[in-house]
Amino acid sequence: MADTVIVIFLVLTALAFDFINGFHDSANAISTVVSTRVLSPRQAVLWAAFFNFIAFFLVGVPVAKTIGTGIIRPDIISDAVVFAALGGAIVWNLITWYFGLPSSSSHALIGGLMGVGFVKGGMKVLVLSGITKTAIFIVLSPAIGMALGLVFMVTVLNLCRNSTVYRADRIFRRLQLLSAAVFSMGHGMNDAQKTMGIIAMVLFGRGMLGPVFHIPIWVEIACYTVIALGTMAGGWRIVKTMGTKITKLRPMGGFCAETAAAGAIIGASLAGIPVSTTHTITGAIVGVGATHRIRAVHWGVAGTIVWAWVLTIPLTALISAAIYALLTVW
Repeated sequence: MADTVIVIFLVLTALAFDFINGFHDSANAISTVVSTRVLSPRQAVLWAAFFNFIAFFLVGVPVAKTIGTGIIRPDIISDAVVFAALGGAIVWNLITWYFGLPSSSSHALIGGLMGVGFVKGGMKVLVLSGITKTAIFIVLSPAIGMALGLVFMVTVLNLCRNSTVYRADRIFRRLQLLSAAVFSMGHGMNDAQKTMGIIAMVLFGRGMLGPVFHIPIWVEIACYTVIALGTMAGGWRIVKTMGTKITKLRPMGGFCAETAAAGAIIGASLAGIPVSTTHTITGAIVGVGATHRIRAVHWGVAGTIVWAWVLTIPLTALISAAIYALLTVW
């Protein structure tokens, strides 16, 4: 009975992280479509939440398997390890939400796992191949987003060079509904799977999945549902930073940024790479802004965001390690 209660508690804690992930990262999906006034904030979160959940029908669980087995060795998983990793990620998400910083929920979770794993078993329990792949994409995902945003924006500007501003705005206001939907599906594909990996770790560690690590269907449905509910709650502080403080966006730019980021995130999801949707959309917005002129990007704001990115993994690793130490001493 006690074991069942502990498992339920850990699953609920993981779902709480999933909800905060959606809440924290809703800005990624809705900031551009809100800042260009294509949708109202309420319409935007409903639109994004719906397509977060739709991702359930479109992709498997490669990212969940990376989180579950590719950051720390599954054989060292314990209740305290899972709770401390989630606790560190939740604390960091709430801190960065409070200050309006679009940091990565994904990297917060990965940092938490790394910190706890190192404290419990040292370097030998860290899966360096999975960590290396994730670390490479900390740099690559915003760079790819920026490059695609720049290319898409230049291409669209050339295609529309004979169009009036009014006509272009009218067309891209409609197209931005499509790009926001595709981006939200990409967000659901990548971020909901991270919580699936954590829940599966709990179940696998208790012997509830049998000898082979896999993701039960009820875990998939629960995680997609909860991240959609979190997105509906909307992290409005970060929406303002993403939508207006990095650069000024029109519907054309919003469409290009969302499309660029969606392509990068969906590609990474299919490859099983847990990337940051925050990093990717931020890079795409910067790429779009840079097509006007370099000074159109508020580089001071972008620099503050980058510092939050740099600090996410080491600080969440420290927070999670401290939580684990307290739990094991207590």
